[in-house]
Amino acid sequence: MSGPQCCANPPTLNPSSGAGHVEKVGGLDSYVTCSPDSKLAILLVSDVYGYEAPNLRKLADKIAAAGFYVVVPDFFYGEPYAPENAERPIQVWLKDHGVVKGFEDAKRVIEALNGKGVSAIGAVGFCWGAKVVVELGKTSAFIKAAVLCHPSFVTLDDIKEIKVPISVLGAEVDHLSPPALLKQFEEVLAAKPEVDSFVKIFPKVAHGWTVRYNIEDGAAVKSAEEAHGNLMEWLAKYVK
Repeated sequence: MSGPQCCANPPTLNPSSGAGHVEKVGGLDSYVTCSPDSKLAILLVSDVYGYEAPNLRKLADKIAAAGFYVVVPDFFYGEPYAPENAERPIQVWLKDHGVVKGFEDAKRVIEALNGKGVSAIGAVGFCWGAKVVVELGKTSAFIKAAVLCHPSFVTLDDIKEIKVPISVLGAEVDHLSPPALLKQFEEVLAAKPEVDSFVKIFPKVAHGWTVRYNIEDGAAVKSAEEAHGNLMEWLAKYVK
């Protein structure tokens, strides 16, 4: 289910990137960046490259500036996917870092956030992380809203079970969640009037574009920023 595109354009990880800091949340090292005293939290669930990706942290800072307490946990316990490691190809790596474990860890992070007095939580998932966010969104117990960016592993059956407002941002060039599949997602969601939904396919971009864009490429940055604007509008609308 995961192919070369899932791992294309790997970021140069930087543990000191971003305006926030790293602390333990729910037992996981997490990048935390926040608006002081905010009771509204956003959980960002990374792709396979983890929480030290500079573009991901930059987005976290942008969401925090809009008034949210933003947490980006290290769901991979210090071992993000490393494409240069021939002994740990993606299929082997995924056996140790599956989305089921990610879902269980995410629930612990949410429990910790609730313990801090947070009143509402939204979640955004990228590639691998989108599957974790979908699992969270199958009940209204954990999050108020979900955003999926170029999802991996998400199925029609998953979408049928969604209970919270959901936004799906997809790429025109995506072998993991091609436009045809996203259109099916849209049809399933349209038949669920009790769940507000938004599905958008971005032209001329590939899987991973929202966080793995080249900062020197103006068109790539523009498409990523458009997606960031869409996801922030969704969070502002439903996490309150």
